[in-house]
Amino acid sequence: MTLLTVSGRVAQVLGNHVTDVFGVMGNGNVHFLDAAEKLGLRFSPVRHEGAAVAAADAYYRSSGRLAAGTTTYGPGYTNALTALAEAVQAQIPVVLVTGDAPSTGARPWDVDQSSIAAGLGASTFTVTRETAGAVTQQAVDYALTKRTAVVVAIPYDLASLDAAEEELPVPAAESTAAVIGIGLDQVARILREAKRPLILAGRGAHLSGAGLALREIADRIGALTAGSALAMNLLQGDGYLGVAGGFGTDTAAGLMSEADVVLVVGASLSPFTMRFGHLIGPDSTVVQIDTAMQPTHPRVDTFISADAMAAARYLLHLLNGASPSGAWRAEACNRMDSGGSHDPGLEESLDGRMDPRSLACALDSILPERRTVVQDGGHFMGWAPMYWRIPRPQDLIMVGTAYQSIGLGLASAVGAARALEDGRTLVLTAGDGGFLMGLSDLESLVSVASSAIVVIYNDAAYGAEIHQYGSQGLTEKPMLIPEVDFAGIARALGAESAVIRSVADLSALSEWIDAGAEGTFVADCRITATVRAPWLSEWMKATQAAKELAGQR
Repeated sequence: MTLLTVSGRVAQVLGNHVTDVFGVMGNGNVHFLDAAEKLGLRFSPVRHEGAAVAAADAYYRSSGRLAAGTTTYGPGYTNALTALAEAVQAQIPVVLVTGDAPSTGARPWDVDQSSIAAGLGASTFTVTRETAGAVTQQAVDYALTKRTAVVVAIPYDLASLDAAEEELPVPAAESTAAVIGIGLDQVARILREAKRPLILAGRGAHLSGAGLALREIADRIGALTAGSALAMNLLQGDGYLGVAGGFGTDTAAGLMSEADVVLVVGASLSPFTMRFGHLIGPDSTVVQIDTAMQPTHPRVDTFISADAMAAARYLLHLLNGASPSGAWRAEACNRMDSGGSHDPGLEESLDGRMDPRSLACALDSILPERRTVVQDGGHFMGWAPMYWRIPRPQDLIMVGTAYQSIGLGLASAVGAARALEDGRTLVLTAGDGGFLMGLSDLESLVSVASSAIVVIYNDAAYGAEIHQYGSQGLTEKPMLIPEVDFAGIARALGAESAVIRSVADLSALSEWIDAGAEGTFVADCRITATVRAPWLSEWMKATQAAKELAGQR
């Protein structure tokens, strides 16, 4: 029998759960990568260690399947911390396999990696010769059941040593909160008595597979429906109002605020989703179903700790025979038809650069229908969910929003591109500032993507800072970026590209799509910095109001 090394045992156990590994090779993980390659795991090399975690993160968001990232110890590990923090904050299962200090003690250049991870909220599982497989299995179980990122650390002096034979534990089943029948009976009564019900679904509803059952409940009681940004289009159908929160329309928000009962399923009711306190009317009854142990927002009146799918199915049974009135949906339909769209923008802004709103409208009509959108963080991030058709919840991958970061978009696009198996085109949207941060992994995307389009909203600035702080009179000099020729850089790395200064210039992208959309196309779109996104205006207004309130105390 062939003996496995400690690194080989880690790879063997991971191979029961993952098919894809993303990373940068170094002397702390070289033995793990050798073993992974021999076991048939698909390795996608990236050019910055942060991309190892970000790509694995996006792979899960797109496919629902676990992936692993890998780095060497020390600087390789610390380079990955921003992406690791984002995965923890966003509750994405990711396994980071990394080298670590020798088991005999730290060397002069070693840092306390476990303490660093703990500071980010990530648990570290350090393997030994005797328990390499069991510890790796524990790490995977923890990542999946807790929906978080974990670190599997391989001490440097053990990486190439033979692993002991061990009996591996049985993988843990993913736990869900129990359905409380009495509580759901009460919820059913509340829904039956509602005159203007609204069902608001979040990512938890999507991940549990509750979309169809919630859609049936909505039809059974005549409810309007909406989704958080991470559950976009989950509840499409009659009465669907779109996204709840800053990316939604004012008309839709007005209708949501008039609901007398709001059933929230798998959504945390973040300040953004709640429009900073203005989404739900003061007299609305709010019912929340979530796997959390307690309500996630003070506006919740009735809380049920339960799995979204199980609860939705039980509610559907309890609501059998309900006879809804069509008045609420009819009114909503009329109001949405007359004012339920976003501002289409100007054909040309005052400074001669493109209006990002009209650009977004034009792109929606050009991009392939079968699209999965990866979106970096930044001022531009509302244009895709506001103006583009997003087929399914898993087709909008918003990165950086949980940890308030930019620069993870390119790396995330690598992971999402690897996850796509059905001929969809990967579309990455990024700002020029964030794109420059992750520029090294444009080469990675070109290498792995069968069909990818990169849309850069290039305003030669850090746009969010221009609007938040430049508008207050602070100097804009540090907020400006020299205009970069991203199209030229893209061509040098093997992508097709064009500088887009007008809607007419999008013909180059349209022709590339018509020719088969094979490879990667980078659209360097020169937009104006004078248009402020409505979601940012709303956030700035709420921030100012909070400051004034604090000043009065």
